[in-house]
Amino acid sequence: MESAKHAGDIAVAVSQAYGAEIMFTLSGGHVFPLYDGAVHEGMRIVDVRHEQSAVFAAEAMARLTRRPGLAVLTAGPGITNGVSGVTTAHFNGSPVVVLGGRAPRSRWGSGALQEMDHPPLFESITKLAFTAGGADSIGQDVEMAFRTAISPHRGPVFLDFYMDDLFAPSPPHEAETLTPSPLEPDGEALAGIARLIAEAERPVLVLGSDVWMDRAEEAARDFAETYRLPVVPNGQGRGILPAGHELLVTRARGTAFSQADLVIVAGTPLDFRLGYGFFGGKEGAPLAKVVHLACAPSQLATHVGTAASAAGDLSLLFWSLGTACGEAGVSPKAYAPWLTTLSENAAAAIAGDAELMESDADPIHPMRVYGELNRLLDDDAVVIGDGGDFVSYAGKYVEPRRPGCWLDPGPYGCLGTGLGYAIAARLARPRSQVVLLLGDGAAGFSLMDVDTLVRHKLPVVMVCGNNGMWGLEKHPMQMLYGYDVAAELQPQCRYDQVVTALGGAGELVTSPAEIGPALRRAFDSGVPYLVNIATDPQIAYPRTTTGI
Repeated sequence: MESAKHAGDIAVAVSQAYGAEIMFTLSGGHVFPLYDGAVHEGMRIVDVRHEQSAVFAAEAMARLTRRPGLAVLTAGPGITNGVSGVTTAHFNGSPVVVLGGRAPRSRWGSGALQEMDHPPLFESITKLAFTAGGADSIGQDVEMAFRTAISPHRGPVFLDFYMDDLFAPSPPHEAETLTPSPLEPDGEALAGIARLIAEAERPVLVLGSDVWMDRAEEAARDFAETYRLPVVPNGQGRGILPAGHELLVTRARGTAFSQADLVIVAGTPLDFRLGYGFFGGKEGAPLAKVVHLACAPSQLATHVGTAASAAGDLSLLFWSLGTACGEAGVSPKAYAPWLTTLSENAAAAIAGDAELMESDADPIHPMRVYGELNRLLDDDAVVIGDGGDFVSYAGKYVEPRRPGCWLDPGPYGCLGTGLGYAIAARLARPRSQVVLLLGDGAAGFSLMDVDTLVRHKLPVVMVCGNNGMWGLEKHPMQMLYGYDVAAELQPQCRYDQVVTALGGAGELVTSPAEIGPALRRAFDSGVPYLVNIATDPQIAYPRTTTGI
């Protein structure tokens, strides 16, 4: 006779029903029944060295697979250590479920170890944060968490369990795993947007992360190609049009945004990355009209006026908008001169990069690193950015060839995501190259989780741009005050030796001629390998906005 299942078994079974295949965690007694449930149900457990990495890994798994990610955190400090990861998932719209332990119900209020009411901490950074009602309701509560996380607009959910409830027997629960019904966009709104496109002379289409997360990359590409619209990608919208595509004008972004008369922004907020939604307006010209397309009404901009907006399933939205544009008489030929201008500007910018991408300058210019790396990346390589100035260069000079192959922290800008993201990327894409780009500042947040890569046999190539400073702060502070404080790091710190000590491998690179061979050794090694490149501390990434 089969023994009765405890609540941990039920929680894990429901998680699996919703597509969670891996539990990311750091061991803690409050959540032992969830580990026991994972053993009983055949779910893989990946344990890390800091809870933030567990949540970042769950978030990256959600973003790469477009299925819910699962993190399990023990009570008190285990949960508070995961707050930045949950916040990052909130800003990225990542469907992550965080299951937490909680001091026993039977001892609540008497000062049990790590007794803390966690949900109030998460109310502003989750779609839902709550405590399970009891052992009998565990199945329904976990299902509510997952269904909430995956419904538009996606996002994180936090659910914790009293410890004694989690150990108790719990009735079986048959998860319904209902897929949220696609939200139909408003036809009249799309007809109005089509008229704006027909009237435009210099339109630009921005494709953001939610286009990928909504599985709308095919519809978006078809729409852009049908109407010959120049495209600037944002976040995980990168790669929807592959590197070298004739409509991709990333390198002419400045011209596109300053001279456009219509900017169509799809699947991303009108935040600091897009000038808060203000385009054009240069040299006395009027501001561009802005159209905002989102997967849910809650994501439409309210801080700035838009000419039009529409919300709905982004695949349906792009297919329907394509039809509406045809009915409105939109002519792809009308934008040919504008596209030619942007393409020529982009080509000139790329040609102008060549000197620095191959520079023999010593100290090393960061662009030389990307000149070497781009030669070695496969079409399906997953590239992860975790840093300030050094990773900003990557955003500009590494152009993905396929969608779903780029990860960065997103608009929250949290450093320390890198190792968690790399853990998930290697698990999600076992046959692809996984490259983690680290600033030396970012490396200090999570490099200990190389131990996780080693223990779980997850080879990753790590490239550290080491300029011995917090470059994103040092140069602006010098400009503002004529001096800087709290911005120095140890020059040529041997982060590669940290990786070696943890069981991986690595080397320090100090001359440009060594970069290519070192990267090739890293890719060939089959182990976690860090190429620690000493870059010129005098070079600052040329920023045009502070994002404030």
